[in-house]
Amino acid sequence: MARLPRLVVANHLHHVIARGNNEQSVFIDDADCQQFLDWLRDAARQYRIAIHGYVLLPNRVQLLVTPSDEVGLGKMMQSVGRHYVPYFNVRHRRSGSLWEGRYRTTVIDADAYFMDCIRLLEYQPVKAGLAADMGSYRWSSYAHHLGQRKQAWLTDHAAYWKLGNTPFDREMAYQQFCTHVPERKLADAIDLATCRGWALGSSAFKASLARLTERRLQPARRGRPPKVSPAAEPEHGRPAEAGLHKENVDEK
Repeated sequence: MARLPRLVVANHLHHVIARGNNEQSVFIDDADCQQFLDWLRDAARQYRIAIHGYVLLPNRVQLLVTPSDEVGLGKMMQSVGRHYVPYFNVRHRRSGSLWEGRYRTTVIDADAYFMDCIRLLEYQPVKAGLAADMGSYRWSSYAHHLGQRKQAWLTDHAAYWKLGNTPFDREMAYQQFCTHVPERKLADAIDLATCRGWALGSSAFKASLARLTERRLQPARRGRPPKVSPAAEPEHGRPAEAGLHKENVDEK
């Protein structure tokens, strides 16, 4: 079966995951993380990608982004890879592939899921046992959203701005929001949608996306299509009565 192209829709929120090959480490130390972010920042500017949040874990990177067109996201990820993989291999005296094939991405209903998604990203270091709390992990956008370490290359999403009228209001509201652990069921739904490339949102949201892309937004129904009963044979050689089996006439 042919592989579906990635689902990318301009001016919509995307969740992106890139994992290390065979779960191997792609970030060994702080220098690796900083170098990756530098190239990510430059590529995002070049290809007009708004980056709203990120987390770098030893064996993967996750992003929340909004591309301005259908091709910029792929070009950004390719650009970062072309710079980072040779750098990583030379610095750590290795060779071969670094990433697990293609990065994964999907389109997400920002109104319904942005806040849950950004909290989920920035909670990952705590879940993985890399930090005691979200604020003590350096390589995520959490400190930016709390106003502790502003990163000018990040673009605050409209959903984040709705948290308050002033930066202080938004930072305090977000800090309070993050005191609640992300729900496992929601985390699984976001991860599954991203890994399989299916849009995540309401039926209305998917209907609006369908008008913007020809790419399928959700899995096709399983099983074979229902069989259509063949037209009944005329009895004793007589022609079928007019009006009966009209569907067969229409199909000819």
